[in-house]
This record gives sequence, C-alpha cells and structure tokens, in this order.
Amino acid sequence: MTTPVRPIPEGYHSVTPYLCVNGAADAIEFYKTAFGAEELMRMSGPEGDIRHAELQISDSRIMLSDEVPEMNFRGPKTLGGTPVNMYLYVEDVDSVVARAVAGGAKILMAVADQFWGDRTGNFEDPFGHIWNVSTHKEDLSEDELQKRVAEALGGSN
Repeated sequence: MTTPVRPIPEGYHSVTPYLCVNGAADAIEFYKTAFGAEELMRMSGPEGDIRHAELQISDSRIMLSDEVPEMNFRGPKTLGGTPVNMYLYVEDVDSVVARAVAGGAKILMAVADQFWGDRTGNFEDPFGHIWNVSTHKEDLSEDELQKRVAEALGGSN
C-alpha cells in the first residue's frame, strides 16, 4: 500500500515566499549571515545562475532564484523597488538587524519597541527586499491594542 502524497509537503507552510533577486548566490550568503538561514537546495541554470533555491529560516522556508527576464521574473532592484515586505520573527531582533547591517542592509526604521507589542526594525537588504524583523515582547488584548492604535495615531478610543 502506498502512502498518500501530502498536499502541503513536509517542512512547508501554506504560504511560502518566493524571492527574485539579481545575485541569488550572494543573497543566499547574506540570508545565511543575517538570519542564520540554512540552504536546503540549489538548482543552477546553464549559465551558472540560480534557477531555484530553498532556504530554511527558523521554522519557515523561502524560495529564491536569479532573475529570469524571459519569464518576466525580475527583482526589486530591476523594478525600482518592491511592494512586498517580509515580516520575520526572531529571538533577538537587535542582533539580527546588526548582522544584516554589517552585511550591507540599509536601515529604514531603527529597532525600537512598538505599540503593538513587538520590538521591531525595518531594513532593505542589498538585493532590494524589505524586511521587518521583530521579537514579540508583549501579548495584548484586542481592546488594549485598539487603545494603543488610537494613541499612536493621535486620537482617543
């Protein structure tokens, strides 16, 4: 008797980010250094470019490849920016952001405690992707969160 194939493969979540970068090999090394990513697989194209790679970051996977213009697969540097932000929870946001900056990331928002209960920083990686990196510090009720949103926006609840 054969075992049925899992509709969501082992080790994956329902949503898996797929990043397109100009310089995938360098991006893999950056993500290893900044986030402690583990490279799970790499498939090279005929020119030595990366056509598909998978990384494990804590309990989540990301996929990435070099640009493939003939498939209209282009990274944020080629497009002039990205509309997508990655949100990554880590044990120690300060050290992760410091490693990312040491590896060439550009700070967009310094690490600070946020009203929603996370300590968060925001940066653009050297390949144009935006990362929000956080350590969760405080569980809030919905009422408390709404009160803090109102305070942060200058209103009252």
